[in-house]
Amino acid sequence: MSTAANAGTRTGTAGDNPTKGRWGLVIAALLLQLSLGAVYAWSVFSSALQKAEPWQLSKPEATVPFEVAIGMIFIGTYLGGRIQDRRGPRTVAVIGAVVYGLGVIVASFARDADQLWLLVLGYGVLAGFGLGLAYIVPIAMLQKWFPDKRGLITGLAVGGFGFGAVITAPIAQALVRRSPDEPTSVFLPLGIAYLVFSVAGALFFRNPPEGYTVPGYEPATSGKVVDSGRDYTQGEALRTWQWYALTAILTLAVLAGISFISQAAASFTDIAGYTALAAASAVGFLGLFNGAGRIFWAAISGRIGRMPTFIAILALEGVCLLLIPHVHNALLFFVLCAVVYLCYGGAFGTMPATAGDFFGVKNAGAIYGLMLIGWSLGGVVGPLIAAALIGGDKNYTTAYTTIGIIALVAIVLPLVTRLPRTRTDASEGSLGASSRR
Repeated sequence: MSTAANAGTRTGTAGDNPTKGRWGLVIAALLLQLSLGAVYAWSVFSSALQKAEPWQLSKPEATVPFEVAIGMIFIGTYLGGRIQDRRGPRTVAVIGAVVYGLGVIVASFARDADQLWLLVLGYGVLAGFGLGLAYIVPIAMLQKWFPDKRGLITGLAVGGFGFGAVITAPIAQALVRRSPDEPTSVFLPLGIAYLVFSVAGALFFRNPPEGYTVPGYEPATSGKVVDSGRDYTQGEALRTWQWYALTAILTLAVLAGISFISQAAASFTDIAGYTALAAASAVGFLGLFNGAGRIFWAAISGRIGRMPTFIAILALEGVCLLLIPHVHNALLFFVLCAVVYLCYGGAFGTMPATAGDFFGVKNAGAIYGLMLIGWSLGGVVGPLIAAALIGGDKNYTTAYTTIGIIALVAIVLPLVTRLPRTRTDASEGSLGASSRR
C-alpha cells in the first residue's frame, strides 16, 4: 500500500488498542451514505416535473435524469475504487461528495422543459458520477478496519444509502409543495445540505495503518464464513470465474428486486386495490425495508454463510414475485412486497463482504467497484423487462412470473460458487484448505 494511501491513518490506532476509533468511522460513513442515498427520492421530483406548468414532462422524460445518474454510478465506482486503493479513502470520498453536491446544485438552475439538458447534466451526469466515486469508498475502507465483522459492517455501510431516500423524500416533498411550479429550485437547499453533510463525513475517512490487526482475530479457514487468505489484484480477480459468478448473482438479485420496485405503486393500486394515496404511502414506507435489508442480510450472512444467504435472497424474491399477482388481500400483499424490498437491499449489503472473503480487502475498492456493473445492468434491464411484459393490458401475472422464475433459476449460481483456489508455490500445489469448500 502506498505512502499516500496511509497518510494520516495512524491517528487513533496506536497504543494497546489498535481498533480505537473505528466505530467513529462507521458514523462518518453513515453520514456520507445517507446523503448519497437521497438519489432514490427521485420519484418526488419526477412527479412534480410532470405536473409543473413550465415543465410538463412526459413520464419517460422525467425518468431520464435518474436513469443517467444510475448509469454514471458505475463509472464513478470503477474509477473511485481504483484510485482509493492507491491514494487512500479520504481524498476520493471528499472529491466524490463535492462533485455530487455541486451536481445537485447545478440541477437547481434548470427552470423549464427547454433546460432538461441542464437537469440531466447536473443531477444525472455530475451527481451520478460523484455518487459513484464516494459510494464505494466506505465499503472498501470499513472492511479493512473490521475484518472480524465484515458482513455486519458492510451492511451498515450500505444501509445508510438505503435509508437516505426515506429521510429525504418527505423533506423534498414539503419543499416542492412550497413552490410547485419551480420544483427544481428545491435542488439548491438540498444540494447544499448534501455537500455539507457528505463532506463532513468524508473528512474523517482513513485507512488503518500498515500491519493493522484486530486483537484475537484470525481469518477463518473453516466454518460458515471462510476467507481465501489472499489479497488479489483487480487483474487477478478478473481472471477467476468466481468474479463473474458473483457479479452475475448481484445482477440477478438486483434485477428481480428492482423489476418490482419500478412498478410498485402501480402494482399496489392495480393488484391489491390500494388508492393512489395509500399506494404512495406504502411505497414510501417500504424504503425502510430496503435499508434494513442491507443490514439484516449482511449480519445473517456472517452466521449462515454468504452463499446460503444469496440462496435465501433469490428464493424469497422468486417466490414472492410468483405470489404477488394473485394476492388481493391488502395486508398480505404489503408483506410480500416488504420481503422483496428486504431482499433487494440484502444483495447490496451482503455482496461487499462476499467479495472481501473471495478476493481480500486490500484492493476491495477496485474489485467490488467494478462488480457494481451488476447494479447498472440489473437496474436498467429489470425495469425494461417488467414494463414490456406488463404492457398496456396490465399483465402483471406474466411479468412477475417470468421474473420470479429467473430469480429461482439463479439459485444455481450460489449453489456452485466456491472460493477461488489460493495459489501457493509449486511444492504446495494450488489447493488450500479453505478453497476446497
